[in-house]
Amino acid sequence: MSIRHGLLALLEHGPRYGSQLRTEFESRTGATWPLNVGQVYTTLSRLERDGMVAQDGEDDAGHALYAITEVGRSELRSWFERPVDRTSPPRDELAIKLAMAVGAPGVDIRAVIQAQRHATLKAMQDYTRLKAQALVAVESGDGSGDEGRDDVAWLLVLEQLIFQTEAEARWLDHSESRLARLSAAAARRAVDAPSAPAAPAASPAPGAPTDPADLAGGTASRTARTASTARSARR
Repeated sequence: MSIRHGLLALLEHGPRYGSQLRTEFESRTGATWPLNVGQVYTTLSRLERDGMVAQDGEDDAGHALYAITEVGRSELRSWFERPVDRTSPPRDELAIKLAMAVGAPGVDIRAVIQAQRHATLKAMQDYTRLKAQALVAVESGDGSGDEGRDDVAWLLVLEQLIFQTEAEARWLDHSESRLARLSAAAARRAVDAPSAPAAPAASPAPGAPTDPADLAGGTASRTARTASTARSARR
């Protein structure tokens, strides 16, 4: 997430000091991506180094104010105009976790998926509840001023989070179905695979059954175990 561009956007409304920028950033985004003051001042230092902001005196309480420069405004306009680059997607912990769980010894990947689905649906319910509250705030206000602007921004962020969790839930369903189909296909291939050539008959070992009925019983037992394994794999 581009904190530097977020700060530039806030500074376009006028000079701000660090903790004021943090408060306004979190108000606009509903504290979805909380900042600490250290991050804000580190980013401001880099923006100042790059000529995008400049110190602009102090307020009555002695806070150092920062103002956006023309270079900063140009960068901000360019940021609004260009699409977000999706060629280098951010690391997604859930995708990495499922990728690592595939084939990991002792890991029940279906349990991993079910646990995540529960958390995802819970998050979706929470976001939906917050959206209802945000809608009331937006529809009861006139949408003007800082407060109205923050309400609309928070509503848009919430709707993005809802769409995101819906997509995640669909992906989890798809992953579970995909793994089940692959498991069933592997089981079918194992059942349909041709048997290995029979080894030459050897002399019975001392104590081994020699009655044909006993041998047939052993073969039937192995066949039953194979079928049971295949059925378990399909499940």
